[in-house]
Amino acid sequence: MIEEKISVSITVNDIEYQENVSPDLTLLKFLREHLGLTGTKEGCGNGHCGACTVIMDGKTVNSCLMLAVQANGSQVTTIEGLGTPDNLHPLQKAFIEEGAVQCGFCTPGMIMSAKALLDKKNNPKEEEIREALSGNLCRCTGYMKIVQAVKRAADYLKKKKEDSSL
Repeated sequence: MIEEKISVSITVNDIEYQENVSPDLTLLKFLREHLGLTGTKEGCGNGHCGACTVIMDGKTVNSCLMLAVQANGSQVTTIEGLGTPDNLHPLQKAFIEEGAVQCGFCTPGMIMSAKALLDKKNNPKEEEIREALSGNLCRCTGYMKIVQAVKRAADYLKKKKEDSSL
């Protein structure tokens, strides 16, 4: 039996990709296996841990629960779309400086959830940060360093915005 493929067009990290995919292919597997973007992690595979969090059309989604065909026509940002080793995004820099990376497995999902928050709120309160990160589990930390990293990144982004307006 020949499996039917469906044509999708998904813009990932500002690059448009057109692929023929299986109707049951998850967005997570599309990113990792079709595009080679392995920063997005598969943890639980059922939407509970947040390791697979990406931003799609401005909102966080668990890419393990989203089918690639559901993302057709969408804009997706993964951890690879934020910065480079030579030019880290303020969130990446703050996570390193605050020691919020530990084993690193949850870090991409945490950073993407934090980015979605900071895209909407430039000075979030601790409760708002914790709420934004509530869909992301970390087994290595008590979350304090992660919350501190998000606060630090918010400060970096505010300063960057102030500097660019001068």
